[in-house]
Amino acid sequence: MLGFRFRDPSLFQRALTHRSFCNEQGLDATESYERLEFLGDAVLELAVSEELHRRFPNFLEGRLTKTRSALVRGETLAKIARSLDLGPLLLVGRGVDSTGGREQESVLAAALEALVAAVYLDQGIDRARSFVLDVMSDHLAEAASAGRPAESPKSRLQEHLQARGMPTPKYQLVGSEGPDHGPVFTVEVLVADAVLGEGRGGKKSEAEGEAARAALERLESED
Repeated sequence: MLGFRFRDPSLFQRALTHRSFCNEQGLDATESYERLEFLGDAVLELAVSEELHRRFPNFLEGRLTKTRSALVRGETLAKIARSLDLGPLLLVGRGVDSTGGREQESVLAAALEALVAAVYLDQGIDRARSFVLDVMSDHLAEAASAGRPAESPKSRLQEHLQARGMPTPKYQLVGSEGPDHGPVFTVEVLVADAVLGEGRGGKKSEAEGEAARAALERLESED
C-alpha cells in the first residue's frame, strides 16, 4: 500500500490502534494513535500548504486557507482512508467494532493523520510529503480544475436556502450512543421548525454535515 517497509513496524501498528482497543487489552492510552494524530495533523497541513502555495501563485491568503481547509477536513481525509482500505486494518475494541466504528469519518480521518505522522517519524519529511501528495493527488487536481475549494454540506445547504429566501438552518442534537471513547451522535437539521434531514457521526460536526447532506438531497429532489 505504501510502497516501502517501515524501519520501525511498531509505528505503523500504533497508527492503526484505536483507544478502545487499548482499553480492552489493558494497554496504556499512549499506545493508541492519538499522539501520532496530533503530529500528523501538523505534517499534513504543512505538506498541503506548501503544495497549494506552489500550485496557485495567484491565490491570496484567504483563498489558500479555504482550499486547504477543504482538503484536510475530516470528510476528505476519511475518503482517502477508505481508498487506502484502512478500515479493516484498524485495531478497535469490540464495542466500537459492533457499532461500525471502523467506518466512522472521525476514526478514519484520525487514523490517516496518524499514518502520516508514522511515515514522517520513520522515513523523514520528504517521504511523508510524497506520501501526502500521492494520496491527495485526485483532490488536489479537483481543486486546481475547479479553481475554488469544494464547500462543506453545511455551507451548500445555507446557500441553497438563502437563494430561495428560506430561514437559516438550525442543528439539534437528538441523541448519542456508544462508549465515551467511541460515541455516535445523531443530529437533525431544522428549517422553520421542520426537520429536513438527519445525520449520524462520531463527532457532532460530522453528524451535522451528514444531516445537511440529507437535507440537500431532499430539497434538490423537490426542485
